[in-house]
Amino acid sequence: MALPRLLPSAARHFLMDGTSRSRSRTGIVLRGRMLNSSRMFVVRTGGLSFFIVLFLVTARSPALAGCTDPPRPGVNWQRCAMDGLDLRDVDLAGARLRDGSFFRADLSGSDLSGTESFKAKFVNAILQDTVLDGAQLYEADLTKADLTGASLVGTDLRRARLYRANLRNANLTKARLDGADLTRADLSGATWTNGESVCAEGSIGRCN
Repeated sequence: MALPRLLPSAARHFLMDGTSRSRSRTGIVLRGRMLNSSRMFVVRTGGLSFFIVLFLVTARSPALAGCTDPPRPGVNWQRCAMDGLDLRDVDLAGARLRDGSFFRADLSGSDLSGTESFKAKFVNAILQDTVLDGAQLYEADLTKADLTGASLVGTDLRRARLYRANLRNANLTKARLDGADLTRADLSGATWTNGESVCAEGSIGRCN
């Protein structure tokens, strides 16, 4: 007996391809994809077989992330891959970026204040003049990220990886840096966590 086809063609395409795309009102084309997997199970009940798609999400994320949703305040991009995207001057305040990947993405001039970015990956990302005030970047990976002139007021950077990050002229007032890896990070001209000290030119790996 043929199995019933419960999923529309678009959903079947998503499961096979793992990606989809949409165009926002601002003209930004998103090709985000979920980093967490989907599984398809065959359930047999009363001699009938049918497919059930279960999207595996973490206990802390009851809603499925909309990886192709356009950038907007509070958007849920948890565990989404946004690698290499042009996201300049967008408003992502309060967005859920937990476990997301922004490898080589351009977020310069954007508002990421108050974002939940636990373990997010911003490796080689461009974050020039980006507002990250109050963002939760605990254990985030900002290796070689360009944070020139970024505002990190009250940002949680505990145990974050900032290896060779460019923090020139960044504002780190009240930022939490416990356990953060600042190896070879350029802190020249950055305002330190006390809000008063300005790191001297040539401050590499520490604020002099």
